[in-house]
Amino acid sequence: MDMDRIFKIGDGADCSAVLSPYGARLMQLWVPGRGSVLADIVLGHDDVQGYLDHPGTYFGAICGRYANRIAGGKFPWAGGVVQLDCNEGANHLHGGAHGFDKRIWSVLRADPQAVVFGLHSPDGEMGFPGDLQVEARYEFVGPGRLQIVMTAKAAQATVVNLVNHAYFNMAGQGSGVVDHQLLQINADRYLPVSEALLPLGAPVTVAGTPFDFRQLRHFEAAVPEGGFDHNLCLNAGAAPAVVAVDPASGRGLRLFTNQPGVQLYTGSYLPEGLPGKAGAVTGARAGFTLETQVWPDSPNHADFPSAILEAGAEYRHEMKFEFFVAD
Repeated sequence: MDMDRIFKIGDGADCSAVLSPYGARLMQLWVPGRGSVLADIVLGHDDVQGYLDHPGTYFGAICGRYANRIAGGKFPWAGGVVQLDCNEGANHLHGGAHGFDKRIWSVLRADPQAVVFGLHSPDGEMGFPGDLQVEARYEFVGPGRLQIVMTAKAAQATVVNLVNHAYFNMAGQGSGVVDHQLLQINADRYLPVSEALLPLGAPVTVAGTPFDFRQLRHFEAAVPEGGFDHNLCLNAGAAPAVVAVDPASGRGLRLFTNQPGVQLYTGSYLPEGLPGKAGAVTGARAGFTLETQVWPDSPNHADFPSAILEAGAEYRHEMKFEFFVAD
């Protein structure tokens, strides 16, 4: 499979996306604002070489087998301990040094509305137990409606937590920091983290903290030291899970998911002057992730939502976007 091959899909109206088999990656996402002005609302690079040159950003990729962090890269399993690849100091991040974001996925289906990528992850890859078959489907299901569905089937029991790692800027990539954009997240609780960004324990209330996005508000209203890189524990049954709006352009999205958490990250560790698209440069707070997920380090917390996928069962992770123009 040629990793330079790209696919364009559309909704039959104004919205479109550009995808790559390298990391099953969302490279571009074009949506309209006021006056039908289109903008590409995800950060990234002009071509696949840019993603190869800057792998630490995870721009637009499907990350796994276990996205986010696992403390010490290990967890109890089948009476023993599984040791994973540790690629962030002493900890495991986003599937390891050779996670799914760095794999060239097969193209199982491609048409004007949808692309389906497939991947085989063998038993023992990056230390994970069990053979796994994975699919990632990007599909426009109507005007202004994009679905990302990630599925996996296990030959033996394993742990799975896949995410899409797109960084959003509702004003359009290359337009500057997102501080003046608006965000709402239906989450009453979040997970405090250590300096290593690992959960310290049980979730706590967002009330009175920078993590209270229960009402639509600006990012800049309250920013924690070091920026946002935290899991917010989504309220069960709340829909949509997330709303994001750029007041200047009116460009907005609603995100629906079947996952229990969302990692909000504002790119604090993106290097300043990082090359973007069409000559633009990017850096901290140039975009924000909405990584719907099982909570980080779940295999080491019995009271967290489980990431275990039993043999013969199917993992299914749904993200449904509705794009709109605010008044």
